[in-house]
Amino acid sequence: MPPHDPTSTIPRPETATAALPTFTGYRDLLGLVRQLTSLGGCAQPIRLEGQRTEIDAFTGEILRELKSKELPAGHLLVRCGNRRTTRCPFCAELYRQDTYHLIAAGLRGGKNIPEQVTTHPRIFATLTAPSYGPVHGRRVGGSARCRCGRTHAKDDPRLGTPLAPEWYDYTGAVLWNAHAPALWARFMLHLRRTIGAVSGVPQRLLSKVVRVSYAKVAEYQQRGLIHFHAVIRLDGPAGPYTPPPAWATPELLADAIRLAATRAHIDGPEINGRAHSFTFGQQIDTRIIWSTAFQAGTTITEGKVAGYVAKGTEAATGTLDHRLKRITDL
Repeated sequence: MPPHDPTSTIPRPETATAALPTFTGYRDLLGLVRQLTSLGGCAQPIRLEGQRTEIDAFTGEILRELKSKELPAGHLLVRCGNRRTTRCPFCAELYRQDTYHLIAAGLRGGKNIPEQVTTHPRIFATLTAPSYGPVHGRRVGGSARCRCGRTHAKDDPRLGTPLAPEWYDYTGAVLWNAHAPALWARFMLHLRRTIGAVSGVPQRLLSKVVRVSYAKVAEYQQRGLIHFHAVIRLDGPAGPYTPPPAWATPELLADAIRLAATRAHIDGPEINGRAHSFTFGQQIDTRIIWSTAFQAGTTITEGKVAGYVAKGTEAATGTLDHRLKRITDL
């Protein structure tokens, strides 16, 4: 340690009051409150340091200038934007609400989308991963009893884990998750080809007749594998602003989705002499989305789909939700 200089003085803050003992270091307390309020309750805001200057391009006049060190908190604070409730409940809720309104607008109009999209063919599709080995579950053959002979509670940590770990294909499961985005892209390619083949429209002319629009979300199952939920819609050549051709029906779109999902295939790496390839699982679900006028029974409506997709953006609770910094953390 350097030698102590008895002549030096230690800067001290003003005397703290009993009411606010921890805020004496801030000169602008009201400004700090306003800055924190603008975050909307974000649990872990990002601190930005630097400055921003807006200059008039014609006159060269400085219009606005912002310096982070002059702000009440000493930094520019922005929302973290994390969509996981376990990391930031407020940002996750904002993301969920934004997703809901985005999907709802694409299904029933609004936000510059015409209401005529309600007459376009719309399908809610679910594409799952194949099986890499039996796992503990709550429903097998219509019963709550697992294949292990027990009935698991909803919070049982064994749910989703392999029944026989020594035989489970961990390598294939991990690689499937890594290749799932590429498999989805291949599925969309086959979907357009299938629609063109069924309708008799050549592939090169399909975009001039019909357009495939979609929004998807990837969600983790309890077994740790990704499955996709997607809203797929058929539009005219100008998107939601033009109606699709008469032959473009919801039934045709549903059949094309199922066929394209079975055809989608990509090759993976060769590991330890084994060549991996990836397809979707046999559980392919397609449901026609009806307008909000149909509310009876279990009909899939626009509001239900928008809410379900928005909920799925949070991914799975209890999964890895932070960056791994050390191999021992794994």
